[in-house]
Amino acid sequence: MTTLTAPALRVAGLEKSYKELQVLRGVDLEVAPGSILALLGSNGAGKTTVVRILSTLLKADSGEARVNGFDVAREAAQVRQSISLTGQFAAVDEILTGRENLVLVARLRHLKDPGAIADNLLQRFSLTEAAARKVSTYSGGMRRRLDIAMSLIGDPPVIFLDEPTTGLDPQGRVDVWQAIRELAGRGTTVLLTTQYLDEAEALADRIAILHEGRIIANGTLAELKQLFPPARVEYVEKRPSLEEIFLAIVGAKGE
Repeated sequence: MTTLTAPALRVAGLEKSYKELQVLRGVDLEVAPGSILALLGSNGAGKTTVVRILSTLLKADSGEARVNGFDVAREAAQVRQSISLTGQFAAVDEILTGRENLVLVARLRHLKDPGAIADNLLQRFSLTEAAARKVSTYSGGMRRRLDIAMSLIGDPPVIFLDEPTTGLDPQGRVDVWQAIRELAGRGTTVLLTTQYLDEAEALADRIAILHEGRIIANGTLAELKQLFPPARVEYVEKRPSLEEIFLAIVGAKGE
């Protein structure tokens, strides 16, 4: 017998305007538990607005959104207990060491044995050797990994990563990618917004494209590739890249 699992995130008919500017025009979206969904879109497409609504930082004008089974409008406190949000810039204290940052957050959340929690996360994110160093000495990738580790204190089932690799060098991006893969591997549901198409291609179980306030495509990479026939160049079949798919879909919808 097949067991149906409720989506970790469910969005239906979400709309949001800022005065005369309509940013979201009826967004529909579902994310399965323990999976990574990459939300793609150009600047101003509404990606961060979706994340802010789902994390209870912003109220939608209309529509419904549920996180971990809780309604974001009516059950905001339960939603906030179920999530963690990491923005585009690492929210770490540079004066403290990596371990001290983690211990501080664990204490603020009134958790038992904050030192053990910190040590476990340092190991998970390959930061044990740098645990006693001040964060001001960390590379960009290390800071971002520490930021994600801090967001996991309390084991939230859902995490929002809003353009987490912005400004990182290639090695830093690879480090963060590994951390994100580990999150999903442990059962955490990840909503990732990004402008880097290779990032979505490397990490996401499913990819949704947000354009002019609506989701205009949603599926696995293989499903999105099926939308476009392969090109043949000098008799060699060429499958479209995610970048080509994104530009073709957005361009077609914008005409």
